[in-house]
Amino acid sequence: MGKHYHLIGIGGIGMGTLASLLVAKGHTVSGSDLKENELTMGLRKKGAKITIGHHTSNVNGADYVVYSSAIRVNNSELIEAVSQNIALLRRAQVLAQLVNEEIGITIAGAHGKTTTTSMVSSLLINADLSPTTAIGGIINGGTYNANLGEGKYFVAEVDESDGTFLYFNPHYSIITNMDFEHVDFYKNWEGIRNAYSKFIQCTAKEGRVLVCGEDRQLLQLVEQQNVSFISYGLSDQQDVYATGIVTEGFHSSFTCHTQRGKLGDFELRVPGRHNILNALACITLGLELGISYEVMHKTLINFTGVKRRFQLKGRVDDVTVVDDYGHHPAEIEATLKAARLFTPKRLITVFQPHRYSRTKFLLNELAESLKISDQLVLTDIYSAGEKMSEGVGIRVLFEKVQKILGSSKVVFMKKEDILKYVQALVAPGDMVIFLGAGDIYHLSDELVKILEEKSITMVKSV
Repeated sequence: MGKHYHLIGIGGIGMGTLASLLVAKGHTVSGSDLKENELTMGLRKKGAKITIGHHTSNVNGADYVVYSSAIRVNNSELIEAVSQNIALLRRAQVLAQLVNEEIGITIAGAHGKTTTTSMVSSLLINADLSPTTAIGGIINGGTYNANLGEGKYFVAEVDESDGTFLYFNPHYSIITNMDFEHVDFYKNWEGIRNAYSKFIQCTAKEGRVLVCGEDRQLLQLVEQQNVSFISYGLSDQQDVYATGIVTEGFHSSFTCHTQRGKLGDFELRVPGRHNILNALACITLGLELGISYEVMHKTLINFTGVKRRFQLKGRVDDVTVVDDYGHHPAEIEATLKAARLFTPKRLITVFQPHRYSRTKFLLNELAESLKISDQLVLTDIYSAGEKMSEGVGIRVLFEKVQKILGSSKVVFMKKEDILKYVQALVAPGDMVIFLGAGDIYHLSDELVKILEEKSITMVKSV
């Protein structure tokens, strides 16, 4: 018999994904969020009851109230659930219950996990394995960020940011990398390593860990554990590796080998060497599951990426506009290096920092990662609910970047002024990339519209 789950913050990608699966499993689902979006509208169509705004009455009748780390302890619905003795569950707890009932395939790591999870999900679907999927992003041209399959596999992206990935006991665990991230939670590198060490041990004894060997610290951590593992990377020291790498714009190609010999040639339609590593993770799992080379090749050549991961928003009069979720220095550097593969006349970056704490802990690294830009536009930090007292303000980052890039190449402005400035700045051959995990992505679509309208006006005037 189905239960009633109420999800606070149901419009977030993680909560929305979980809600979709709960609805598909026949449970009653309600939820609240501060504003409407595509996810909430889609959930309404599936039968979920969505309320805009948090109100105590929203939790009435619920068997469980589900929340994430983004929900503050003073949230009115959370407080009401406690007063009514309604069971509280963290988002990851509910997802882990679902995953652990199947043959779980989890993807963890500081960077690349959404794309890797999307590739793996596509692979198992193309191999007719009918997996259940839970992805922290929307696949371009696809609709199965949350999909209730009929097969025995459950593919899930798991979140290390608050330690909740330790709820999972997967059969196959892909770990893309570790990085100095979420320091507000882990405090230091020792905290991060300890968490990943525990996660590695969570893998089922009969299972296997698939690890990126390019991250030497991560590889050493896995080697210290009493677990079965297989490594992938860009050198022949790894169990599965790539040679003959060619990258050009959105396209790349490579030859994949195992220690037994050549597997075959592969092509990708997502840019950058980091995506080759994501593809190698997918291939390595495919080999573990006995999926044919032909299915793996077809899956990867047809994979066009995930929304907000180097997403092409438009090209107008030889001006290219791209949107990307990158907010950690490693992600920013990888994204801007991928942008350089397109050999733009100028690379114009519009960056919205994410969280005061992240800006504080990674100040120098953020400044260094942004120096790949030819022109940089900085805007206010997206707080994600933090107070400025928890970190540093934008002025400190602005001054730091100025010293590296030069004052003529860096400007700071309010978000509402950016489009007017960029519109006047761009010229044919430029690439404009909007970077950040906040709400900066809205501007990418608006810029494309402005450039299109300007182009039409110029044609009519000729």
